[in-house]
Formats: sequence, C-alpha cells, structure tokens
Amino acid sequence: MKKLGAAAAVGLVGLVFRDVPHSLGALKPGPRVLRSPHYRDGRFHNVRDEPPASEPMRAAIDYARREQRSPLTPVPVMRPRFGDPEPLTVHWLGHGTSLVDIEGRRVLFDPVFSARCSPSQRVGPKRVHPVPVAVTGLPRLDVIAITHDHYDHLDAASVKDLLHTQDAPFVVPLGVGAHLERWGVPVSRIIELDWDETAVVAGLRITCTGAHHFSGRALKRNPTLWCSYVVAGTEKKVFYSGDSGYFEGYAEIGETHGPFDVTLIQVGAYSASWADIHMTPEEGVTAHRDLRGELMIPVHWGTFVLAPHAWNDPPNRVKAEAKLHGVRLAIPRPGERIDVSAPSEPDGWWEPLA
Repeated sequence: MKKLGAAAAVGLVGLVFRDVPHSLGALKPGPRVLRSPHYRDGRFHNVRDEPPASEPMRAAIDYARREQRSPLTPVPVMRPRFGDPEPLTVHWLGHGTSLVDIEGRRVLFDPVFSARCSPSQRVGPKRVHPVPVAVTGLPRLDVIAITHDHYDHLDAASVKDLLHTQDAPFVVPLGVGAHLERWGVPVSRIIELDWDETAVVAGLRITCTGAHHFSGRALKRNPTLWCSYVVAGTEKKVFYSGDSGYFEGYAEIGETHGPFDVTLIQVGAYSASWADIHMTPEEGVTAHRDLRGELMIPVHWGTFVLAPHAWNDPPNRVKAEAKLHGVRLAIPRPGERIDVSAPSEPDGWWEPLA
C-alpha cells in the first residue's frame, strides 16, 4: 500500500511539472550575448551594479500582513473591439500586456495570455480576472516586443500561439531570442537588441532602452538582458517601462528620446524587500516626469498577486501622486481603449472591488 501511495505521489508531481522543462526555454545564451558590454562574469549587469537587496525576514513580515491582495468582487473586464489601426491608442490587457496603436501600426508588449504566470500551468500565480481577448482575437500586429524573460512577461504558450496566428517579428533584449528559438520561432522573426540599439520595423523606430532589474527562468540569475522600450513614429512617441526599480536612467532616456505622448509605467508588485527591482506608484510617477511624458498609464498591477501589498494599493497611490504633481493619468479597466489625445479622467472603478 505504501508503495502504491509513493508511486501515486511521484505520478502527481510528474503531472504537475511535466511542462516545466519546455517552459524554461534555452539554457545557453546566444553568441551576441558574449559581445555585449553589459555582459561579464557569465551574466548581465545593471548600469548601477549594486548587490540586490535581500531582506528575507522583512519579506516574511510583509507577507504575514492581512492585506486584501485579491479583489472581493469580479474585475470589470472590457472586450476590445478592434477596427483599423489608430493614430495613438492603448489597450491595457492586464499586468504588463498592452496593445498600442501608433500611427497606423500595432505593437504588442509582453504578451502573457495564459491562466498562470509560471513554468507550470498547474501551479503558480493565477489570474484574478480573465484575459480581455484571446490571442486568436487580436488584430494583425506589426511588432511583438518583450522586455525580459520572467514568466509574467515571457510566456511560452503565448509565444507559440502568436507564432502561428501572426507574422510580426519579435523584438527582444539580448539572450531572449534563444528562448524563442527553442519554442519554434524562426531566426528570421527575431530581432535581438542591446541597450541603446534601434531597429526599424514597419516604419517604427524601436529602441531598446535601459532598466534596473534582473532576469532568469531557472536557477541561474541574469543570463539574459532586461530592458524598456521607446517606440517612435514620425510624430508620436511611446515609452514602455517593462520591470524596473527607479534609477537615474529615466532622466537620460527622457533627455535622449523624449518627450513622450504616453508612458506605460510599472507601478505594481512592489515591496520594501525588493525595492531595487520594482517601482512603487510614487516612483512610477517620478519616472514618468523624468521621461518627460504627457499621459501616464500605470501597468503591471491588478492581474497577478505577486507582492504583499493590497490589490487596490497601486491605483489609489498612483492617482494621489499624479494629482499632487499635476500629471495627466488614465487608469483603464482591463481591455478598455484609451485614446491618448482625449483620455477619460480616472473614475475610481477599482475602489468598490477591494
């Protein structure tokens, strides 16, 4: 009987984790990684290369607090209705996943459409709201841009679905292309960039810009690069932060590439225990101002529970900070269309939910 129980346990573990090896992606960096000035000692480094904060006791205390980390009632998800590409609009699809129309072209950032942001779809952080649209419901894309290889930004299943339903190239930071190749993406559809490198895709200038973060899908830390993006058309400019702690690089990006018509800034999944890798809402507003942004759209909150703060803490704090500094702000519902030229004022839709 004990042997049968042990065999059943092993079988259950195998079932739960059978998709993990494939989800890990590539384990070796591509050749361009080794030539990057940001890669040394077998890993990538931030510009301000300080040891990451490590406060396990503080993290444990944070997680022990009784914050309401999930909404109490369903999140009002809006199903997008896509027409012809527009001059400048944003559909926030949840967490970092965002679809931007700019001057008649479409850019999809950090596509994660799976139920969990995890190497296994049987365990790990699960969505607190449905995806507003499936991959098969997306319009034709011109660019698919990925900022780094963490599971909440790079999802193997979503990449494979986009491979078969779209013909757009994938723009990625150095090393991430090897993951895509393992999942079947042809080299001809992968554009790998180092910081401050630019590719022209469908008439848009896509520049890989800096961020203060880290990478890794397994035990090894920083095997691939992380980044933010500047997307520039003839007249319009968009900034997407990806994940980052606040750093002086935002002012440099603003000086070199700004001003921006709209910024999509990470404001969620923060904690004092890892203050160097994710911004608080207040830091997000400061980054937007450094970047010389016009309209700010906060992202990376409300979809996955990845930190000890309350579910509604990011929108409450970013709204207050934006008001304090006179920053124009839009806080869309998942799937809601934001016209950057005429955005609606934040209406507090999230407030009754938590």
